[in-house]
Amino acid sequence: MTNPQYSVSETSSKITKSVCVYCGSRNGKTPDYADEAERLGIGLAQNGFRLVYGAGDVGLMGIVARAAQKAEGRTFGAIPVHLLQQEVGKTDLTQFIITETMHERKKVMVMNADAIVVMPGGPGSLDEFFEVLTWRQLGLHDKPIILLDVNGYWAPLKSLLTHIIDQEFADASLMDFVQSAPTAQGVLDILHREFA
Repeated sequence: MTNPQYSVSETSSKITKSVCVYCGSRNGKTPDYADEAERLGIGLAQNGFRLVYGAGDVGLMGIVARAAQKAEGRTFGAIPVHLLQQEVGKTDLTQFIITETMHERKKVMVMNADAIVVMPGGPGSLDEFFEVLTWRQLGLHDKPIILLDVNGYWAPLKSLLTHIIDQEFADASLMDFVQSAPTAQGVLDILHREFA
């Protein structure tokens, strides 16, 4: 993939925000997932955002981190000790933290981020998404939560959230906490609106 250029906000040089990216430890079925992961990593770096993620060097995690590094972006990773080998801990990040547990990893990531982006991923990404969504619903944070909905990957999740609301297990306001964009550039546009 060539090194794409992204529209950069006029205020991007002043941005000092951090964006937590949840994404799969696999590449997924279609190369579009990897392409958007690379575009997101490059775009975050070019727009002055620090990448916060799970510190792995496999799957979409590795792609987004290597792309951010290639574009000279700042990177922050947190990985539990039991996943250091399985997820190939990426020790050349700007900041690399080893935690004792998954719970600690997730806490460190959220505490060091100003926004959350959820890329396509598996059960781990869903776990992370529902945790930050629940915390937002409970008023424990007010950070933007953005789904990077590559090729409609998150359509079933959006339908589930609508079903939960329809069945009166959550208020309609739940949907106000989740934004969505089909591309990395769309995610960057949302981030600039949120931090303008």
